[in-house]
Amino acid sequence: MRRTAAGTGGTAAGTHDLRHHGDAEVRGDGAELTDLAVNVRSGTPPVWLKERIAASLDGLAAYPDGRAARDAVAARHGLPAERVLLTAGAAEAFVLLARALPARRPVVVHPQFTEPEAALRDAGHDVVRAVLDERDGFRLAPDAVPDDADLVVIGNPTNPTSVLHPADAVARLARPGRTLVVDEAFMDAVPGESASLAARTDLPGLVVLRSLTKTWGLAGLRIGCVLAAPGTISALAGAQPLWPVSTPALAAAEACSAPPALAEAGHAAHRVASDRAHLAARLAEFEEVRVYGPA
Repeated sequence: MRRTAAGTGGTAAGTHDLRHHGDAEVRGDGAELTDLAVNVRSGTPPVWLKERIAASLDGLAAYPDGRAARDAVAARHGLPAERVLLTAGAAEAFVLLARALPARRPVVVHPQFTEPEAALRDAGHDVVRAVLDERDGFRLAPDAVPDDADLVVIGNPTNPTSVLHPADAVARLARPGRTLVVDEAFMDAVPGESASLAARTDLPGLVVLRSLTKTWGLAGLRIGCVLAAPGTISALAGAQPLWPVSTPALAAAEACSAPPALAEAGHAAHRVASDRAHLAARLAEFEEVRVYGPA
């Protein structure tokens, strides 16, 4: 996770480095530290996935062909292929959204992964922060987002707070004339994915981002996707360079969208939920540590 900068609506980024990542702390002189800032499931990628990725190397002489992977991701979410864009991780999607979609008053709901705001600022946007209240457990309040916001970014479940907002609460942020970006990079770590909006096609302006990084341990491969209306997908694709997703990454996307992989991810989500509950309970035993829940 990235450190989330404090601030209120309308504040500038100030001196906070929105692109600072925990990886930087464990390089060089920090090599002896244990990196707890990156949320990737341990013991990944599994052997079968590494074998699928390795097998794809025989095709590196050809330019990447993303059709099979796109179809697989679309089928996994119950969507037509024209509603799917494969990206070099969710981070590329944030940049594409910031550069390709018009926005007069973008709002980022915080606490939040800081990359979306960094991408918007880099693209010249004046970003407003809607900061959720810790006294309410960082839950989404109905009036958290200004009515005139025409681009809203929210994480669900949210990094770094681990709050899972109800699907209905997030869906109420959608309206005509507004792009609602829901970062679901951690949704496959939620048993049943009950709060996901990935399959919704009835909400105006909805854009859902997904990633294979967390569950499958593929941060170094860079693979994610955008799920949105065909017009939005076309606009974002037009801002991409040619062949943005590598052949090995496409192989991973296709493999991880297959039913056996989805079943494995579902089992992993239940194991993680049990481990998380144990960790939260033990942390709560320390008087100097405050644990927010439910995670």
